Amino acid sequence: MSQPRTTLDQWSALVAVVEAGGYAQASTRLNRTQSTVTYTIKKLEDVLGVKVFELQGRKAVLTPIGEVLYRRGRALVDEASRLERASAGLARGWEPEIRLAVDIIFPTWLLLESMAAFGQEHPDTRIELVESVLGGTEDALTEGRADIAIGGVIPGGFMGDPLMQVRFVCAAAPSHPLHQAGDALTLDDLRHHRHLVVRDSGARRSRSSGWLNEKRWTVTSKATSIRAACMGLGYAWYPEESIREELESGRLVPLPLAHGGERYVMLYLILADLDTAGPGVRRLSEILRGRVAETCSPVPLHSGAATLDDSSRPTSIQETAP
Repeated sequence: MSQPRTTLDQWSALVAVVEAGGYAQASTRLNRTQSTVTYTIKKLEDVLGVKVFELQGRKAVLTPIGEVLYRRGRALVDEASRLERASAGLARGWEPEIRLAVDIIFPTWLLLESMAAFGQEHPDTRIELVESVLGGTEDALTEGRADIAIGGVIPGGFMGDPLMQVRFVCAAAPSHPLHQAGDALTLDDLRHHRHLVVRDSGARRSRSSGWLNEKRWTVTSKATSIRAACMGLGYAWYPEESIREELESGRLVPLPLAHGGERYVMLYLILADLDTAGPGVRRLSEILRGRVAETCSPVPLHSGAATLDDSSRPTSIQETAP
């Protein structure tokens, strides 16, 4: 195997210049002189025989080749960082902190109960929780910001296990006009009323226009969406467990749809790195699986329910359009 002619230090400098916005900013970020950063980039260009940056006015911008090299270099630097974190975790034994990225459709009470059980066993282990929406869970994994993720999609390069099915119901306040329109509501009936959605927290939002009305409000919080629905300001598809109290109190009532009145999404438990997962990550994963198995019975699929694939996830609570 031939030895690489470039160094990780050179790729780190390239990434820093791009992400910091210039050589001067990168020198501060890297705690080096600007001349050192400039020399490092020049050395990288000489070794590769390409031009990475070009001047436009007083600003250095990536060339087309530089764009490709930056993307590859960023992946290389990220992988090196992950390797260092994994090595440090293995050396320490038990992790001081565990980072969770959990899609908001996972029942909050179940998540908190699992965290509480783990906290009783290991009170000194910190937990950092990111409550994500759609692509935000994938981003947290691929960008190295999560040790454990719970989401509806397993990103490429990762392995996950089915955790639970989440049942969605289309609901609105009992005073909402849709409840006065009679039984057997159709999709066309819904289109005439405000649709409440929660914005996708991922960096790259996909589009699933079949689920989104043009007449809609987009918010960033599940709680805000539920509150708006209770006030009669719109309707939404909600995970049943997320609105359990509202359903039981009558503040929200399922809409009488002619077809597709209930839908299901499979959630997966995904570890960022199976090989180097520490004992804390493994224990918390075990508790999550156990609590789900104890409290959530499998949902039988039948002719009246729709199982959603990755391209048609519910977007009444989660938005996939810009």
